Amino acid sequence: MESLFAAQSAMEHRHIMKNAIVTLGTVVALTAGLAHAQVAVEDTDGNGSYSMEELMVTYTDLTEDVFAEVDTDGDGAVSMDELTAAQDAQILVVN
Repeated sequence: MESLFAAQSAMEHRHIMKNAIVTLGTVVALTAGLAHAQVAVEDTDGNGSYSMEELMVTYTDLTEDVFAEVDTDGDGAVSMDELTAAQDAQILVVN
């Protein structure tokens, strides 16, 4: 009878460990997703792109060099596609 309880206890332990590992994996996946979540930037003048001043409201450490890197087409403004690409590449990170 004692060996039956030991076997049942071992099975319960494996089940608990499996659940703990699955839960941990879920937490890691969700945390990674949050780390890559897009940050909203307001287009205050409504022209469909973002100036350095508009971006600096969210990205307070933004420099002219980083702005130029993000503005891949060099038109002096950052489009939504350029903003998304910079966020995805973690060129722009909220402080």
